[in-house]
Amino acid sequence: MMSRHEPEHQSPTKPALFALFVLLEVGACVHHAPSPDPVWHDEFDGPAGASFDRAKWVADTGGKGFGNQEREFYTTRAENVALDGDGHLVITARAEPASSAYQCWYGRCLYTSTRLKTKGLFAQAYGRFEARIRIPRGRGLWPAFWMLGADIDSVHWPQSGEIDIMENIGREPAIAHGTLHGPGYSGAGGIGRADTLSQGAYADDFHIFAVAWRPTEIRWYVDGRHYHRMTPADLPPGTKWVFDHPFFLLLNVAVGGGWPGDPDASTTFPQQMVVDYVRAYRDP
Repeated sequence: MMSRHEPEHQSPTKPALFALFVLLEVGACVHHAPSPDPVWHDEFDGPAGASFDRAKWVADTGGKGFGNQEREFYTTRAENVALDGDGHLVITARAEPASSAYQCWYGRCLYTSTRLKTKGLFAQAYGRFEARIRIPRGRGLWPAFWMLGADIDSVHWPQSGEIDIMENIGREPAIAHGTLHGPGYSGAGGIGRADTLSQGAYADDFHIFAVAWRPTEIRWYVDGRHYHRMTPADLPPGTKWVFDHPFFLLLNVAVGGGWPGDPDASTTFPQQMVVDYVRAYRDP
């Protein structure tokens, strides 16, 4: 998996050495190539049924709706989150039986799932952040790979900022969303763009979702293809660019909520988000 980031090495020829000498002599500016190694990563290696690495992730739990009227109760039980033994993390959204003891904001919880984050364990300002993911499918499912400002406890959301690297809602199987949220452009007013597959659905296969984040620019990519860019000039007048400090990473599958709507008779459970890796690089 790491090979695609590794530079090729070969002995320089005499013409190549001469060309390099000329460049140095005339004072040409030589840019350093991006670092091939992630500064933080999880490859999800481990035996089938093992839990997530608690040195890298913490979990939100509960059924409070998380500001979106979500219908799931987030747990850390193996039925909702575990390694598969083949180098993947699997987050499973499940429909709960009538006998379930999980309580949500609306009463007995109908669904369970998992939400992981690196808060307090890893955060970084700027760089490249990517994950290879196969998302679940079905109306009412809401998988996401995203980031929140590490200062959220002191300044609160949306002042902390939010970078949505990938969101999908089940009624749009061929669409992935990349969005920014900040003060004056949050919630339904978040600023983003959708990427649409030319054929098939995002749940059909793995895709690499990434952002390249610089001090005054964020770019979104799917499978190495750039599809969206944001700068401070793109914000509403009078609003602030709050993407100038460390952010932490999140992975989750929500069920229901104001944006995706609730599952219906066409939605089958369980549904899985399978994550091959998550990596953060210093260079964007």
